[in-house]
Amino acid sequence: MVNAPLHIITLVKWVPDAQLERRYNAEGRIDRSEGVLSELDEYPLEAALQLREAAQDREVRVTALTMGPAGSSTAVKKALQIGADDAYQLTDEALIGADIWASSVALKAAVEAVAGAGEFESGEPEYLVLTGMASEEGESGAIPAQLAERLGAHVVTYATSLELEPERLVVTRSGGTESQKVAVRMPAVVSVTDQANDPRYPNFKAIMAAKKKPLTRFSLADIGLRAEEVSAKVRVLTTTARPPRTAGEIITDEGDAGLKIVEFLAKERLL
Repeated sequence: MVNAPLHIITLVKWVPDAQLERRYNAEGRIDRSEGVLSELDEYPLEAALQLREAAQDREVRVTALTMGPAGSSTAVKKALQIGADDAYQLTDEALIGADIWASSVALKAAVEAVAGAGEFESGEPEYLVLTGMASEEGESGAIPAQLAERLGAHVVTYATSLELEPERLVVTRSGGTESQKVAVRMPAVVSVTDQANDPRYPNFKAIMAAKKKPLTRFSLADIGLRAEEVSAKVRVLTTTARPPRTAGEIITDEGDAGLKIVEFLAKERLL
């Protein structure tokens, strides 16, 4: 539909603070007692805000959606401060330890619930889901494609720029050794890379305004899912910390440094 309202749902994640030492609990899972909004999720959020700002005669709403423990509200609150219009938090004990499969099942139901919530002044909206290129701790990058498949939506990955046209979204994406420009109709799921933009930072006025924006919390039952429907297919058996790096060998040049380097490389089977 030409100039139909657009509901942009941006997935954001609460991840362990990279500035702190990563810890694991007894089940081998990452300790998430302290977390922050994933930096990789600031890029799709910025892309959503830029699309909203560029839309002249089109009603666009930007919603932040997160899935995680109670503390994950920090992620969507930060998204509200940055500029999202409203936010939703899916939290449920049954989601602890969710793998990619379980996460995509839960997020599919959550996106559908959020997409159907609220009213738009100019009619029935189309929806667009934006995600980061990967999560900072898992780095699988598989959620966008799995989510799109479950939603029956189009998918574009590794977007470096997005341009909203009346009946489609034009996306420039990184194809490894080349850049591709593609067009996609809604509904769509698009993952955005860290090369797409420079995320903005909230000022004091935005931080205060965010306190008045709606934040809705819901559980699996609220979106029609049972705990057994989101049981993880992958179980962590063991978790072992990476061994510390040892100091490198220092070669003092006494006229034979070149020979010593060759001997070292040969010993390490690098020649």
